[in-house]
Amino acid sequence: MNCRKSLAMITFTPPWPSASGASYRLTAHEIHIWQASLDASPEEQERLYRLLDPDEQDRARAFRLPRLQRQYIVAHGILRLLLARYLKNDPEKLTFSYNQYGKPALIPENNPEHLQFNLSHSGERVLYAMALHRQLGIDIEWIHRRVGEMEQIAARYFSHYENHSLLALPESQKATGFFNCWTRKEAYIKARGRGLSLPLHTFDVTLRPGEPAQVLATRDDPAQASRWVMQALTPDQDYIAALVAEGGAWKLECRQWS
Repeated sequence: MNCRKSLAMITFTPPWPSASGASYRLTAHEIHIWQASLDASPEEQERLYRLLDPDEQDRARAFRLPRLQRQYIVAHGILRLLLARYLKNDPEKLTFSYNQYGKPALIPENNPEHLQFNLSHSGERVLYAMALHRQLGIDIEWIHRRVGEMEQIAARYFSHYENHSLLALPESQKATGFFNCWTRKEAYIKARGRGLSLPLHTFDVTLRPGEPAQVLATRDDPAQASRWVMQALTPDQDYIAALVAEGGAWKLECRQWS
């Protein structure tokens, strides 16, 4: 999948490098983004389930709705297949550790290349980000909320600057502005490995359509604003996504898992 870049946004466009034809070699200046569907036959779901470790299988079984269970199994099964190809290992042999906020990482014994990864799924789509020696976070959201509901969420979680920016948008742009902000904030807290222990109102991101994605201010630690680079992504017209990664001067490559 090509990444077609404008000033503010990267759009995923065909032709798509597939899993079978892709190179699984990363350099220190590359980030790979993989897109996959969460749709799977019962047979494929069972095959992916068998790749998961007991903890992941327990988490999958904890979902009461079959749809949510399938989405978890497919998303985490594909993650193992991807990581195994990068690391030349068996997917079922990979072991994860989790920091105090729940961010996963491979244990050092499995990860001599210091591969960093992150995943996000929404609706029937999942995105994975892969890089070497570089912390990163990714978030994808299916655009489906009503404007009134979005404004209530923004009032509760967004910063004063972001709320003001959202309310100033024309009605026709508010959904895009809301999901720009939400995905960028989620990707940022995931990159930092803090999760919601880092309150969403304590930092500002851009959200206006057409405006480059950027971390503007980080009140908990002002130096963080210059540490991270943010990139807006459009997987397709029904989804908005964002990537946040340490440092700059990296090249992005988008791929399709199939």
